[in-house]
Amino acid sequence: MIEYKSNIKEFTLKKNQTDFKKVKITDSKSASEYARQFYYDDIEIYESFFIILLNNHNNTIGYVKISQGGITGTVVDKRIVLKYAIESLATSFICIHNHPSGNTKPSNADIELTKSLKQAAQLLDIQLMDHVILTKESYTSLADEGLI
Repeated sequence: MIEYKSNIKEFTLKKNQTDFKKVKITDSKSASEYARQFYYDDIEIYESFFIILLNNHNNTIGYVKISQGGITGTVVDKRIVLKYAIESLATSFICIHNHPSGNTKPSNADIELTKSLKQAAQLLDIQLMDHVILTKESYTSLADEGLI
C-alpha cells in the first residue's frame, strides 16, 4: 500500500433547519408557489437552479440550490443533483430554475438537461417529477408541456 502525505476528507450530509414549511406538492402550480420562496429580488437578475426533494407521498423533505449563474444561464452538474437526491433519501425531485428575461419558454438546453437528469435518476429508482421555469410573473412546467 502506498501512503501519501495528504489526508482524506470525511463527507457528511448536513441538514439545516429553515422557516419553510413541509408541504405536499400536487401539481406544477403548487411546485412553482413553493419554489418562489427561494427567490427574492434576484429572480430578474441572474439564473439560479434549485431542486425540491420529495418523499414517496410527494411531501417536501428539503431543497438545494444547485447553481447560480449569470443573466442568461447557469451550469447544472447531474452528479451534484443526484448526490443530494440520494443522500436525502428522496424518492423524487422537482427541478426549478428562473429566466431573468421574463420568457418562460424552455430553451433546447433546458429540455436536454431535463431528459438527461430524468434518465440518470431512473437508474437509481428516483423520479424526476417536473422541471419548472419561473419568472417574476409566471411559470412553465415541462411536465405540463409534455417535455419530460
